Amino acid sequence: MATGEAVGNAGGAQGFFEDACLVVAAIKNGEVGVFQTAFGYNPLLFSIFGTPMHSPAYLQQLDDKTALLRRLFSGIPMPEWQVFPSPEKHYRMRAEFRIWHEGEGISYAMFERGQKAGTASLIRLTDFPAASAAINRLMPLLLAELSADPLLKNRLYQCEFLSTLSGEMLVSLIYHRKLDDSWKHATLALQEKLGIFIIGRSKGQKLVLAQDFVTETLTVNGETFRYRQTEGGFTQPNAAVCEKMLEWACDCAQTPNGDLLELYCGNGNFTLPLSRRFRRVLATEVSKTSVQAAQWNIEANGADNIRIARLSAEEFTEAFNGSREFRRLQEQQIDLAEYGFSTVFVDPPRAGVDDDTLKLLARFDRIIYISCNPETLRANLDALLQTHTVERAALFDQFPFTGHIESGLLLHKKAV
Repeated sequence: MATGEAVGNAGGAQGFFEDACLVVAAIKNGEVGVFQTAFGYNPLLFSIFGTPMHSPAYLQQLDDKTALLRRLFSGIPMPEWQVFPSPEKHYRMRAEFRIWHEGEGISYAMFERGQKAGTASLIRLTDFPAASAAINRLMPLLLAELSADPLLKNRLYQCEFLSTLSGEMLVSLIYHRKLDDSWKHATLALQEKLGIFIIGRSKGQKLVLAQDFVTETLTVNGETFRYRQTEGGFTQPNAAVCEKMLEWACDCAQTPNGDLLELYCGNGNFTLPLSRRFRRVLATEVSKTSVQAAQWNIEANGADNIRIARLSAEEFTEAFNGSREFRRLQEQQIDLAEYGFSTVFVDPPRAGVDDDTLKLLARFDRIIYISCNPETLRANLDALLQTHTVERAALFDQFPFTGHIESGLLLHKKAV
């Protein structure tokens, strides 16, 4: 998924609430036993090797998603969908909760989907099994500390968690009041006690006590990559499935030749492992924050064959076609004529790839397309299948028990 975009912005706060509400709704509709099994470690679902197997409920929702893709892409030549499942518990590395005040007490809260926030739709939470184990361990500890300090809980509105496989944790506390030095002093002590990074936010304020980012580590084909993930920036929420996506994309580039062009690169999530497969990589991204994170990631991983051009996909298309010159390319000393692109990698937002950029993609021998919206992917294929054939197709279950679908295609250019 591209920067700041996901299925219904499923990577962000709004998407989190939508996904979580789907799970809560299923529980309230009488499927509580099913979801307890899905989210819990039922000993009957373990193999003799100690590896958790998937529950019937999980497999059913995964089969439903696969069937939907088969129906949507019926009528065109397609390979069989390769399916990459998710863990059923503790798969989500981010979580966001409202804080509900009642008397002197506070609790984490969500509200029933489609209903106005209030007592009638209130769902109090003590944990959230879809979130990472680290988040679930921190939730009661943090709430106890906040509850015990009138200064910290005063007009606290929302709490956002960003966890990592590396062990680092960033928590954003959002208030409906101005934050002052007394709040900062109290929160510094809390940050040190819990071993986390804390950011305070209110209207027009952002107080960073130590840092506003965490460093994630992802393992791809045995190699570990380090990523800086900033507060408020886009990250893939399901780290386990993200690693599978990265390995699949690298496998699609097993026999590379020439250079790689990547559009919508974000913080370099795919860029870094793919750079091991190509002579040079030119990646584009319009978000200044994401570009800064990508540059740090490139240096931290010693990937000296990557250049980042701060352009949108549409702007790069104009530059590549020679219809417009960009001073940003000149300032970065990027000469497009020096590249011999053989492969293009795209991970567009939910709206898909625009018409002009589709024409650009059609010029490449190989296209690796990661999609967060199967409908726009199918629409884009109407254009791409005029010049290419689909060689591989994959479903990545980034968002279990929701309707969100992440998929990937490998396309090769037709022989002339």
